[in-house]
Amino acid sequence: MSEPRGRDARPRTFRVDHVGSLLRPPRLLEARAAHGAGRLDAAGLRAVEDDCIREAILRQQEAGFAVVTDGDFRRSAFHIDFLNALEGVRWDEMKFDHAFEGGPSQGESPAVFRTSAPIRHVAPITVDDWRFAQSCATAAVKVTMPSPSFAHYRGGRAAVDPGVYPDMDAFFADLAAAYRAEIAALAAAGCRYVQFDEVHFAFFCDPKMVAALRARGDDPHELAQVYTRLINDCIAERPADMAVGIHLCRGNRRSSWVAEGGYEPIAETLFNAIEADVFLLEYDSARAGGFEPLRFAPRGKRLVLGLVTSKSGELEPQDELVRRIEEAARFADIDDLAIGPQCGFASSTGGNRIDEAAQWRKLALCADVARRVWGRTD
Repeated sequence: MSEPRGRDARPRTFRVDHVGSLLRPPRLLEARAAHGAGRLDAAGLRAVEDDCIREAILRQQEAGFAVVTDGDFRRSAFHIDFLNALEGVRWDEMKFDHAFEGGPSQGESPAVFRTSAPIRHVAPITVDDWRFAQSCATAAVKVTMPSPSFAHYRGGRAAVDPGVYPDMDAFFADLAAAYRAEIAALAAAGCRYVQFDEVHFAFFCDPKMVAALRARGDDPHELAQVYTRLINDCIAERPADMAVGIHLCRGNRRSSWVAEGGYEPIAETLFNAIEADVFLLEYDSARAGGFEPLRFAPRGKRLVLGLVTSKSGELEPQDELVRRIEEAARFADIDDLAIGPQCGFASSTGGNRIDEAAQWRKLALCADVARRVWGRTD
């Protein structure tokens, strides 16, 4: 078991960070298709993944990033593969009540995860992938995973078998234990940065989402407290020098989105009650509101401003990005701020409506702005 965090622990955080997923190169997509059709075995697919990950890590480092990821190149989607690896949880055909808007996925509803057996962590899920990525990198390698709220939010109580979990407290306790086991395995391997992709706190800021939760019998304020305790329970035993990031977005599939609304309704709880070190915040459009909610963040929390959009290839003017950072610094100390894209470039294998060249330009832009504002990227 990892040592509990000490009061004076200072995990490493970064001036430029990105959420994690990258556009899959064409040869990786071709290899995945060949594997799915039975023309390429698992070893052949992994060899292509390995080559693509090596190249992606090199490109991230060349862009100026001191923290990198494997791009989610071994995953079909940022959340499905991880949760499917937990015993008892499975991606289901049951659909979420709300659909994507504003892009190619408009009208499509995300799928729900269903729990039909006790939740157990049966083996490390991300450790081997982290080890390989770190072996290719001189930078730190971050591991991303879906927030545990994904196992509950979309389906609610209806997606949790009452015969297995008549008491929802037991469901959340088993879910947290599974995440603690994965984080402990990563910590033992040497990983020191884990990120939860936590979509649903941003959903609590959208009036239509709040109304839907109330209609199905959930109190959004109470659910936010439940998820806060759940996340804190998941990360309670991490080592003192392991950083935990929380990424919030409002939906990101093929450049589409689901929710809107500024952070004000959840900011005080988000920044003060969740025991994370880094908050990666969507701020690329008016859907995310203004910077005023940053006033609730205590000193020492790293706030990564997602000012560069991953939804289109248009490059943001550097002067405008600097101006927006200065605006955010009216509400939070500039020494606590950082910059990055608002979300991943490919939350699933299909990716957003942007090409690889634009993706790399945008990552390099983030690093250039970090150097201009803070003099460094780490």
